[in-house]
Amino acid sequence: MFNKIRLWKKKPVSSNFQDRISALKMRQIPEHVAIIMDGNGRWAKKRTLPRIAGHHEGMKCVKRITAIANDLGIKVLTLYAFSTENWKRPKSEVDYILSLPEQFLSTFLPELIEKNVRVTAIGYTEGLPESTLNALNRAVEQTKHNTGLHLNFALNYGSRAEIIDAVKNVVKDSQTGKIEIDNLTEEVFSSYLMTEDIIEPDLLIRTSGEIRISNFMLWQIAYSELYFTNVLWPDFSELHLFEAIEEFQNRQRRFGGV
Repeated sequence: MFNKIRLWKKKPVSSNFQDRISALKMRQIPEHVAIIMDGNGRWAKKRTLPRIAGHHEGMKCVKRITAIANDLGIKVLTLYAFSTENWKRPKSEVDYILSLPEQFLSTFLPELIEKNVRVTAIGYTEGLPESTLNALNRAVEQTKHNTGLHLNFALNYGSRAEIIDAVKNVVKDSQTGKIEIDNLTEEVFSSYLMTEDIIEPDLLIRTSGEIRISNFMLWQIAYSELYFTNVLWPDFSELHLFEAIEEFQNRQRRFGGV
């Protein structure tokens, strides 16, 4: 139905584009950018296309934004690919969305390896297709020693479930004497989350004009800067990412202080 995504090849870059990157890098670049990729279905509807066409186009955007995030020196890019609530969608749409990681990684993995990108995933494996898990596991294994951009997919992920599971494990460990409840701190609790080895997001971006968090990293984004844009995810370009980072750079982060 769709042509395969072209691999990540270096395109000629205009001087203005390169100047924009250089200017951004002269100021603080967020170390961890998390994105709620929203608007694929609406993108397709506007073009009288099936919803899966929007998801396919959104996958191309993942490739584009991963490449520029790597160029900018962002350390972690977390992409909300599929939530624990997305199972409520029509089965045909769910099946297609869950086939995308395999499609994406089958064409993109060699480029990720070449660019020193490390791939990981957070979320629940229950119910995910075996082909999806195999593709993810292969990418994780083959990039585990890479030291560049950390590309983290949130797949079948829900923050409330993550927090409840963390609480259950804290209780179990307290009952066995592994930890003392009186010694439970934010840092200790964070180690029970799926993101235990990932720095908390500095910047959270949501596309499509929706202004809500949708059960995404509720603990981790306590002090993240939030950026909402009306741009639908398939239309989200490098320039839109630049605008989000510029907004981040113009804010004063106090973390509860003055």
